[in-house]
Amino acid sequence: MAVSTIDGGTGSGSGTIVRDVSGLAVLTGRAVRLVNIRSGRDRPGLRPQHLKALQACAELSGGQLKGAHAGSKDVVFIPGKALPDGEYEFDVGTAGSAVMLAMTLIPLGMYTRKPLTLVLRGGLFQDFAPTALYLKHVLAAALLSMGIKVQVKIVRPGYVPRGEGCLVCTVHPVDQAPGPFEAVRPGRPEMILGTALCSHLRRRKVAERMKETCTRRLLRQGLSSSIEEVYDERDAPAYKEPAAQAGACLAIWSSLGRGCLLGADMAGAPGRSSEEIGRKTAGRFLDDLSRNAGVDRYLADQLVPFAGLAKGESSYRVPEITAHLETRLWLIREFLGAQATIEDRVVRIRGAGKKRGS
Repeated sequence: MAVSTIDGGTGSGSGTIVRDVSGLAVLTGRAVRLVNIRSGRDRPGLRPQHLKALQACAELSGGQLKGAHAGSKDVVFIPGKALPDGEYEFDVGTAGSAVMLAMTLIPLGMYTRKPLTLVLRGGLFQDFAPTALYLKHVLAAALLSMGIKVQVKIVRPGYVPRGEGCLVCTVHPVDQAPGPFEAVRPGRPEMILGTALCSHLRRRKVAERMKETCTRRLLRQGLSSSIEEVYDERDAPAYKEPAAQAGACLAIWSSLGRGCLLGADMAGAPGRSSEEIGRKTAGRFLDDLSRNAGVDRYLADQLVPFAGLAKGESSYRVPEITAHLETRLWLIREFLGAQATIEDRVVRIRGAGKKRGS
């Protein structure tokens, strides 16, 4: 079998390349060699969360990995042909993002014959990755508009440094190719919804303080919000199991009509006050809104693989053109033969129209 070489230092030079290549290799049956993995990062090579993405794709497809270990900068992945349904469990083993692992595996579940349930363990709320709340309320909502149904359930919150969170994603197969995504002409936000979550921090009123700061910032722009306070405690867990450590997260989201959707989120971190989380989360949302964007800065690149697989032309206005966005557009051109352009901050993707078995 011919093996294609993908330079992991291209564009963003990030773990996004590893994750996208892992899933796309399975869906195209294309053997790949990844070199210069994460060369654009301070600690190059595979981190545990990227390694787990490769291992999960290999397990689900019955494929083979060569040279895959933590720190590796050169890996060969020969995908298998299987796409089994049912339930599978994968543990990142650290506080690395289980949400990013979910995003790698969701496209595979679109092409199974029956629903694929993924029990994923690791970090659910941290910097440099979407939170589980964002996955549940923003990305999953955008995918539903394309005919892709993903159910997201938080079983246990997980924060840095311990992780130990648990997320369950059930992906329902699509009968035909997914439909296109369109979000070019945003209107004013409908009611802004949100969740202010804190674990083992009730006495410090962390959820209340995040909510109040965010609400005030939005109100100054004439925007109403309804943010739920969620307290996760050992004696009264918000989910099935209480978090292993203290932590917090704020996520907000809103429909802008005509398929447009904005979200913003931020997790807690040592030295980061509740007020800073509330202020910055609102600020990110308002910044993207002020740019007349149909999607937020993160959804802009997260949609790319799905639009690349879809039938027809997806089009959406982004608040800014990031290295992640450009890199993911390059990958769907490379793997799927999709056509992708950006003009006046409008991304247009003519997808491959991939169906099950094609």
